Amino acid sequence: MSVIILIILVLIAFFVWSTYNKLVTLRTRIQASIQEIGNQLKRQADLIPNLVESVKGYLKHEKEIFAELTSARKSILEATAKNDPQLMVDAGEKLQKVLGEFRVVVESTPQIRGVESVNKLMDELRDTADKVMYSRRTLIDLTADYNITLVTFPSNLVAKIFNFQPEKGLTTPVSGEHLEVSDEETKGPKVKL
Repeated sequence: MSVIILIILVLIAFFVWSTYNKLVTLRTRIQASIQEIGNQLKRQADLIPNLVESVKGYLKHEKEIFAELTSARKSILEATAKNDPQLMVDAGEKLQKVLGEFRVVVESTPQIRGVESVNKLMDELRDTADKVMYSRRTLIDLTADYNITLVTFPSNLVAKIFNFQPEKGLTTPVSGEHLEVSDEETKGPKVKL
């Protein structure tokens, strides 16, 4: 009889020990997932504005090239319409200058990169949004597992003995000892090209 009681006590002790460790592990993983959300929000706040400025630079450069070509073409059409030899010479020189600049651009960058830059920016925006969403989803899942363990029998008995409290789950903005995330960084990026 005493062996049976001893086995039961060992099983109860093992259950308490394993449930306590599960709760502590879940609580620690919840804190880590909160930090990961902050990490991804920081990445978003740092990366996206820099990418937007880079794309704006590409687009501005390409816009200038096409504006100069359009202007030179317009000058040639006007000179031809007026049948003025001096205007034709001036327009031809203007076109030669623009074409020279255009050749340099084409030789260093064989294809115009604006569309590619915008596509890369869109891919990065999508990737960043996915990472933030995944981090939030992880927190939500971990919090749910933890809170379910707190209220289901018999693990709720161990939770009450060791005074484990429910976790709130996803709350923003996130702040803490190891991570500071401002209100501005928790907002989705606004892209204006």
